[in-house]
Amino acid sequence: MTEATLPIVPDLLCFSHLRWDFVFQRPQHLLTRFAHERRVFFIEEPHFDAQTPRMDLREADAGVRVAVPHLPEGLDEQARIDALRGLVDGLLKAEDVNRYVSWYYTPMALPFSRHLTPLAVAYDCMDELSLFRGAPAALVDLERELLSRADVVFTGGQSLYEAKKDRHPNAHPFPSSVDVPHFQRAREAQPDPVDQANIPHPRLGFFGVLDERLDLDLLRGLAEARPQWQIVLIGPVVKIDPAMLPKAPNIHYLGMKKYAELPAYLAGWDVALLLFARNEATRYISPTKTPEYLAAGKPVVSTSIRDVVSPYGARGYVEIADTPADFVSAVEACLRPDSERQARADHFLAKMSWDETFSRMKRLLDQSAQHRQKARTAQGRTAEAQ
Repeated sequence: MTEATLPIVPDLLCFSHLRWDFVFQRPQHLLTRFAHERRVFFIEEPHFDAQTPRMDLREADAGVRVAVPHLPEGLDEQARIDALRGLVDGLLKAEDVNRYVSWYYTPMALPFSRHLTPLAVAYDCMDELSLFRGAPAALVDLERELLSRADVVFTGGQSLYEAKKDRHPNAHPFPSSVDVPHFQRAREAQPDPVDQANIPHPRLGFFGVLDERLDLDLLRGLAEARPQWQIVLIGPVVKIDPAMLPKAPNIHYLGMKKYAELPAYLAGWDVALLLFARNEATRYISPTKTPEYLAAGKPVVSTSIRDVVSPYGARGYVEIADTPADFVSAVEACLRPDSERQARADHFLAKMSWDETFSRMKRLLDQSAQHRQKARTAQGRTAEAQ
């Protein structure tokens, strides 16, 4: 067996702008599966709370090793990069990480990781980060560099793939998948969570990060149009002032919940909502919650987000509306049971498991590692012959 066949499963180094213990989403679904077959190191962005640089390492879900850098406050940019590079190098040495692939969720990690020599580089572009509020000015140039270094590029949806496919020869769309058995628990009779139990019906629900992507005017308008409808929102408030959130007797903010708790909340909803604004930050999103709502057996109303309109809206699985008046009409339609729509949605979801998505992405990653290793071997033979 030659070296190019990679007989030893390489470790995986993931560089992420998201915290592991934040919302359980795409990175957690994929990396916990990778951790069943290899060591996975999830390297977070730094905290600036230490006297001297240090890297804390702990074991999280499915054995994923979460590495959290801690740096002193007040470092200039170069000092911060040097400190992070040193911490990453120290982690690799301490954990005897020699054969590995690099997996990026953020191009902002390149300045302290571009010196590494992975067997392959994957860029899982789950969002167009440059369009988010507060995006660093350097992000666009660093993404250009990451695309030049990556062996394979994955995108979080079809619209994002359309935006990236001409920028990399090995780009592949991987829209949001779903853990159907987990969310199907919402179809079972179960006790209502304590903080939701006293909220009357009908209940309209949303879970996810409450940030600049949330259409606050639509939320406010829907609550005013039907004060008897109760709107439940679950999730952390990020990057916006909580004071900006609409307040009304029929709007209920229940805060962040664990992934394991979501089916119990969904079980008590009558309609699930995708209250996304149509702005720069939502231009390329592919909401994971769309198939999760459907797996829970809930009718869904969404704004006209491109990756929701196609395929979900076009196939009749989700109602599409953008104004408060149209939302009211769509919700009223959803309050009438439609078992046929649910059956068709279930058939569609059967092909969207995270296990299947992981298997396909892993296959492409392994092929990329083999291709890079063969190229290195060929270069070495050429150098020896000269």
